[in-house]
Amino acid sequence: MTKPRIALVIGIVCISIFPILVKLSLSPGVISAFYRMAIAAALLVPFSIITGKLKIPNLKMLGLTVLCGFIFAADVAVWNIAIQESTATQATLLTNLSPVWVGVGAFFFLKNKPTTNFWIGTAIAIFGMVTLVGFGFFLELDFDLAFVFAILSGVFYAVYMLLSKYVLYEVEVLPFITISTLSSAIFLAILSYFIGQPFSGFSNMGWFVLVVQGVVCQLLAWLLLGYATKHMRATRVSVSLLGQAVLTTILAWLFIGEEVSLQMILGGVILLFGIRITFYSKKLWLKRSFNNETIDNV
Repeated sequence: MTKPRIALVIGIVCISIFPILVKLSLSPGVISAFYRMAIAAALLVPFSIITGKLKIPNLKMLGLTVLCGFIFAADVAVWNIAIQESTATQATLLTNLSPVWVGVGAFFFLKNKPTTNFWIGTAIAIFGMVTLVGFGFFLELDFDLAFVFAILSGVFYAVYMLLSKYVLYEVEVLPFITISTLSSAIFLAILSYFIGQPFSGFSNMGWFVLVVQGVVCQLLAWLLLGYATKHMRATRVSVSLLGQAVLTTILAWLFIGEEVSLQMILGGVILLFGIRITFYSKKLWLKRSFNNETIDNV
């Protein structure tokens, strides 16, 4: 397994605990998103300055990096609200439609177009995710504001993936993650202030959860995922992130006692199989010879 793929797997593990932490509702949704970014930025900025890594090639890339931060901030904020106002399952499922939007956007805007295997794998992975949560689940969908926010989160994330892939052609991972995370924190601080969400007054457990979100779910996860995005197709990364649905289900079973059925296990297997298909090159799918060096960049 190559380094970008290892980074992708570990990054997915790190973000899989996020829906469970948010569902605890120990702090309001937007302020939770702010502290996730602020804590990560408080660690990233000094390190990047001290090591001299805080370098962006030009003002255009700086502006686009800041824009990535704003878009990601909006994604996390609306997803947090969707999780707290509905269910973690509904919010995660609808948000994870993002590979479809990423695929469409990549087709129109990126140099590396989605392959046939991407669309086949995406369809199978989404079917697996639907199987995992249960087909009856869709009969109970509540088409309220939380539903809209969950869909909007997926769209924001797709835009972030496409734009970050474009920026990472020219910018290194560390300065990109540092500046985008800092801009996310600033955006969310302003938003939290204007909508009147409290910056303090949380329980000890609430503060602990915020620190875990900042260090594990943001700092560690997105350094790894940023590295993976730089060296792999944005479409592959986005589909692979569907795997968090499987890990979140397992973690929910282990730590908060949610039931895991045979249907959920079957859905998880189908989902992971779909993800695996997207990692086959077109030549391999057609059973022709291929060069191993091209796998992660095609």
